[in-house]
Formats: sequence, structure tokens, C-alpha cells
Amino acid sequence: GFHLYHRLPRLMPESCILIAIGALVGAIIFASDHKSPPVMNTSIYFLYLLPPIVLEEGYFMPTRPFFENFGSILWWSVLGSLINSFGIGLSLYGVCQIEAFGLTDLNLLQNLLFGSMISAVDPAAALVVFEEASVNEQLYMMIFGESLLNDGITVVLYNIFIAFTQMHRYEEIESIDVFAGFARFFVVGLGGVLFGIVFGFVSALMTRFTHNVSAIEPLLVFMFSYLSYLSAETLYISGILAMTACAVTMKKYVEENVSQNSYTTIKYFMKMLSSVSETLIFVFMGVSTVGKNHEWNWAFICFTLLFCLIWRTLSVFALFYISNKFRTYPFTFKDQLIISYSGLRGASSFSLAFLLPVNLYPRKKLFITATLVVIYFTAFIQGITIGPLVRYLDVKKTNKKESINEEIHVRLMDHLKAGIEDICGHWSHYQLRDKFKKFDNKYLKKILIREHQPKSSIVSLYKKMEIKLAIEMAESGMKISKSSKASLQ
Repeated sequence: GFHLYHRLPRLMPESCILIAIGALVGAIIFASDHKSPPVMNTSIYFLYLLPPIVLEEGYFMPTRPFFENFGSILWWSVLGSLINSFGIGLSLYGVCQIEAFGLTDLNLLQNLLFGSMISAVDPAAALVVFEEASVNEQLYMMIFGESLLNDGITVVLYNIFIAFTQMHRYEEIESIDVFAGFARFFVVGLGGVLFGIVFGFVSALMTRFTHNVSAIEPLLVFMFSYLSYLSAETLYISGILAMTACAVTMKKYVEENVSQNSYTTIKYFMKMLSSVSETLIFVFMGVSTVGKNHEWNWAFICFTLLFCLIWRTLSVFALFYISNKFRTYPFTFKDQLIISYSGLRGASSFSLAFLLPVNLYPRKKLFITATLVVIYFTAFIQGITIGPLVRYLDVKKTNKKESINEEIHVRLMDHLKAGIEDICGHWSHYQLRDKFKKFDNKYLKKILIREHQPKSSIVSLYKKMEIKLAIEMAESGMKISKSSKASLQ
């Protein structure tokens, strides 16, 4: 009903409806036997619900605009997550020192862990609004890139602070331990990315020889992506970043090898799994709202919400002020305002709060309550109002439509810019991309892609765009026929 009534998605994000349904179910369960409704545990979230969402985000990422803005995305995602985590954690620790609030038992490590947990953003509702409003590509990619990398970064920080808390119970934390924690942050993140790329290459190599057994191609894609996640987690490196890197690598090479039927199966099955996982998480979130697993403290909850808004805004304007000095097309004030307003919290913050060990965090219920309040505020207030805000600010739109003619000229300009930079002795992403393309065509594609592929990249591009257009026409035709049936009834 939510998608059949076309005005409702424009007024309210789907996540709000799912949370409301979950809250209703939780209230019914609680009223029937006066027991708290069931909640998910660690294995359900990390093994079954999170991987499909990560895989879908990585596999359907717009590759070219992502890597064109990669420096800004990495700058914002990594430093933005760190600033928000430490800013919120340290600010709350200062509030906890005031005895009148009854929070003096919360130490610095517990506040820093809560800061890392509440910094996990889920701007899915904002991305839907951006797609409908056709906002400019670089703004869309900044939010998309943040949603892609933020979960991995915050989970790494979360695990580091849990390890520090466990250590602090038996011994004092020294400066060498803090240095080791920061080193682990980068090793876990980069290790996950490299691990995922290797699994992506292996899956591409396997699909090169599946021409006569195309039925197993979707199985290989899902198997290797899931294996990359599980193997990385087993080795204590970031499974989220490993699966993301694996998905991006598979998108580039595996898609060239698999049949059209396999491509369609992979696309829709992946989207279905991701949608089911997100639905279950948001419903669980609503269910968990009703019950006895809450502790209310006005000071902690109100200051948490306030610091989330303040540090998000400060980090956006500070980091983009610096990055704009190195960008050809800087982010405008309106763009930065929308990015700061897009910091919606969701599934990740909620799940990490529920997974806290009670023996290490006696006031876990307070963390859960504060997290749910922040999620409800950002989902219902910011999520509902971000659409009108984008329209009111009249954010710069994009009129880009893919065509063969445009792609030829874009590639021509890329080669031209790389050549000019080479002559001038200047180094930028154009030259780096040009050198990677040469290496890719000379070595990687010869190893990972079947020999029967079209030699001309323009022919290959035309084939892809033709298939994409056919799928879009079929989907739009289905939507039109459904709406016409509904209107007739």
C-alpha cells in the first residue's frame, strides 16, 4: 500500500512506516503477556541481516562518479566519523561530570564508545529524496559514499573501544595501547579493502569459465561476497569494508562474464535480500521501543540529541571548507547544509546499542533509550522534512542523461586532460585513472574476462546501455500498468 499510494513516499520515508508497524506489534505483544518483545542477537544481525545491505550498496554503486569524488568522500567519511565519534563522546563525558544529572558512573571509555555507536548514519531516506529531486551528482555521491563507508568505520571504532573497556577492567591503558588502537583502525580498514578485492578477483576468474554452466553464476557471486565477509571477520579485519570492496570489484569484472539471465537474477535477488533485511531491522527497532529494556535520563538523552546535531554541522562545514580549496567544483553553502541535515541515524546505531555486553556496560538500557530517541527524531523529523528543505533551498539539479555521444566526448576529454597533465608534469586523478585503465586493459581484463567480449569499449558500452534501457522501459511499463489498473478499480 505504501508504494501503491504515490503521495505517501513523498511525505514520509518507508523506514518511518516500518518503525511504526514494529511499535504497534511490540505494543500488542507487551499488552498480551506483559513481557518485553523479543529482540535480535549478535549472530542474527552480523551474519544474516547486515551482509545483504552492504552487498547491495557496494554492487550498485555508481563507479565513475564515486571514484571521481573519492578523495572528498574518503576525507569526509573517515575524518567526519572520527570527529563526530570523539566530539559526541567527549562532550557527553563532560556532561556526566555534573553530579546533579546522576551520570557520574559513566566513564570516558563508555562515553567514547557511545559516541562511536551513535555516529553511524543511515541516510537511505535522504538518498531517495535526492533521486526524486535529481540533485547534482557530487552532492548525491557524498551522501552515498558516506553511507557506503561509514558503517565499516564506526564498527571498527566500536570494536576498538570495547577492547579498551575490557582491558581497563584489569589494567591501566597506556599511551602505547592508544597508539596500537589507532594503528588497528587503519590496519583493519585497509586489510578489509584488500581482502575484498582479492575475493572479487577470484570470483571474476571463476565466472570466466562458466559459459556453459550459467546457472551457477549467481551462486558464485553471492558465495564469494559472503565468504569475503566471513573470512575477514574471522581474521579480525573489517568484514563490511571487505564485502564492499568485493562487490565493487565484482561489478566491474563479473558483470562482463555472466549471461543476461544471470545478471537479471543477481540484480533483483540482491535488491530483494537487501530490502527484506532493512525491513526486518526497522520492524525490530519498532518492536524494541515497547518494553522494559529502557532507562530514561532527561539530561543524557537531550544532550545526546543536541551534540549529534552540533557535531554533525561543525564537522561538515569545517571539513568541506578545507576540501573545497582542492576541488575544481566546490560544494556550495546549500550543499553543505543539506549534507549536515542528512545525518539520519538508523539500523546500525540501533543494532550496535543492542549488542553491547551488559557486564561491561551496566547502563546499557540508557544507551538503548538514547539511541532510539535519536533515531526517532532523525527518521521522523529530519527524514520527513528533508524533501521540502531540498525544494525550498533549490539545490543545484543535474540534467545528465547517458548517451553514446556524451560518453565518447567524456572519454576523449579524460584522455586529453591526462595528456595535458603529463606534459605539464602535474598529477591528478585524471592521470591516475588513465594509467589504471592501461594497466587494466593490458593485464587484468586479459586474465579475468572472457575472450569473446567486444574489442571496442564503445561497442561494449552500447550493449550495456541498450540492456539498461530495456530493463528501465520494462520496469516503467509495469508501474504504468499497475497504476492504470488501480485507477480503473
